[in-house]
Amino acid sequence: MATTKTNPGNYFEDFYPGQLIKHATPRTVTSGDAALYMGLYGPRFAVQSSDAFARAIGYPQNPLDDMLVFHTVFGKTVPDVSLNAVANLGYADCRFLKPVYPGTTLSTVSEVIGVKENSNGKTGTVYVRSTGSDENGEKVLEYVRWVMVRKRDEKSPAPEAVVPELPERVDPARLGEALPDLDLSKYDFDLAGSPHRWGDYEVGEKIDHVDGMTVEEAEHQIATRLYQNTAKVHFNQHTEAKGRFGRRLIYGGVVISLARALSFNGLGNAFHLAGINAGRHVAPLFAGDTVYAWSEVLEVAEIPGRSDVGALRVRLIATRNQSCEDHPLKLDDGKYHEGVILDLDAWLVLPR
Repeated sequence: MATTKTNPGNYFEDFYPGQLIKHATPRTVTSGDAALYMGLYGPRFAVQSSDAFARAIGYPQNPLDDMLVFHTVFGKTVPDVSLNAVANLGYADCRFLKPVYPGTTLSTVSEVIGVKENSNGKTGTVYVRSTGSDENGEKVLEYVRWVMVRKRDEKSPAPEAVVPELPERVDPARLGEALPDLDLSKYDFDLAGSPHRWGDYEVGEKIDHVDGMTVEEAEHQIATRLYQNTAKVHFNQHTEAKGRFGRRLIYGGVVISLARALSFNGLGNAFHLAGINAGRHVAPLFAGDTVYAWSEVLEVAEIPGRSDVGALRVRLIATRNQSCEDHPLKLDDGKYHEGVILDLDAWLVLPR
């Protein structure tokens, strides 16, 4: 008798509110991962680049890049949440809860907090809150995302729609959890590569990050495999040649990491990504495309109890094959400009 022990992934009908999913596989993140991450994206923030710099201001060593932590936690969820996804639709209420250092083992648990069948009857939207924890069970990251997932049977009845209420933004009072006590009198602005502190930025200010980075086929697949992300749309050309675009899509997290790395030119002292308020992958990216980025300051906020750092709420926009000196975003009819591929609303932490 023929049997199968393989995992086909969950379809829309398999999800229900309150469902808890404990994801495989725990992942110990090392200095090798940090080096490979730097090789893939080229981030230059001093705190994550230099043990000596990080120790001087109060870290025990240089922490892992926040987005490396995010991608590792995210990657655990893919086989269970988005293996049969059409698209990852958005993010919200994301907070980094403690610094993560090389040698930490990360694992992820997700709770389904909403389901809603789409009008075409072929797909549905699944809302999950995913939590990444270390080997001691301490939470390091928490975020919500929603995903459009295929139905197994288009004739199956629609479940009762449950759409969670999500905050517009993470409260700045909750942003200090991932920061140890710091002595920023030892923060060397020359070594950090930028003189601009938290108080030098104003609401409404727009920053063209100037530089562009072209993504190669091998690079984005290495990145996807680094996070153990198994979504075939990113690495299986045999299947994707028959799909909508005829080629592999670049994982949206690659775009976020590229935009974050490019933002160093203009936000060089934004050494910590504290939270993501909202995010949308507006359009796909393909190998051979060049990514540019620009930012708009949406809010300047104090973090209660912290006289050493402050928070900037920034809208980080990434574009494809279009420089950003004109800050392209939306057209007069409200649609995104054709070059925009990412619209990310995030909190950054800078020295005061």
